[in-house]
Amino acid sequence: MAVRLVRVFPLCRSVAAEQTGTVISTSQAPRGTLVVVDDHARFRAAVGERLAAAGWRVVGEAATGAAAIDLVARLAPDVVLLDVMLPDMDGFAVADRLAAAGSASVVVLTSGHERGDFAGRVRAARVRGFLPKEMISGPALATVLAGDQP
Repeated sequence: MAVRLVRVFPLCRSVAAEQTGTVISTSQAPRGTLVVVDDHARFRAAVGERLAAAGWRVVGEAATGAAAIDLVARLAPDVVLLDVMLPDMDGFAVADRLAAAGSASVVVLTSGHERGDFAGRVRAARVRGFLPKEMISGPALATVLAGDQP
């Protein structure tokens, strides 16, 4: 297993530049397939690059809830990283529709807003958890997928 240092930069402008950090990245087998759903193309690209570097295989991106539902049905990714606020419906509605359609994809909600803004809804939703946008990384996603919150 190869080990390398990786500089991690915040994904959101709201996070101060001094919050960059260095993490140890280990090369390992891909973690699985992933679809990124967010209405900002640059954010989707940045998240895709960051998670691909952590071993994920990004198989698709969507900018709306309707497109996400269609994409997940066609691609059946292991994980859906789903923004809470989309132009046509919120991420909670998307997660409900995916579950009702029998999707086996694990859904992780994300937002630039604090978890506390949605805490009750996240607990009640058919999702694995919540990951703030500024904290998205391979290790943070792995923590949420393991059932823990970062």
